[in-house]
Amino acid sequence: MTVNKNALEPRALRRVFAAHPSGVTVVAGLVNGLPVGLAASTFVPVSLDPPLVSACVARTSTTWPALRDAPAIGVSVLGAHQEDIGRRVGARTGDRFAGVSWRAATDGAVLLDGAVAAFECTIDRHVDAGDHEIVLLAIREHEHTDDLAPLVFHGSRYRALA
Repeated sequence: MTVNKNALEPRALRRVFAAHPSGVTVVAGLVNGLPVGLAASTFVPVSLDPPLVSACVARTSTTWPALRDAPAIGVSVLGAHQEDIGRRVGARTGDRFAGVSWRAATDGAVLLDGAVAAFECTIDRHVDAGDHEIVLLAIREHEHTDDLAPLVFHGSRYRALA
């Protein structure tokens, strides 16, 4: 193990953050009738009462400015079988939803078919957090499947649980 308590530069810190496994989500909504979304591995359940979840979005995101004013946001927790979707939606260019099976809730939240879990949300508030923005999302509806394993992001790679 390498220990360097003074190495707080972004590249070194990113390697340390990568030691923490996380699930992979797609945060998406309809904007002008089209699905707009991004991949987020910084998703956290926050509160049962009131029901809240959060996602962290980089300030450099070119997608979030279009999505942040959507009337509803869908959060889909990807399954191990959806690595290709994580890569596609996480790409910086191209049609992120080409070939992806999705549906829109009546309020415009975009949910991916085949996800382990999904949440229909509205934005509760934004919290400034350095080079990211923490977005608190109020849950309005949710669904899940018990028999699917989640997709995991660890060591800067997608992985499946063994």
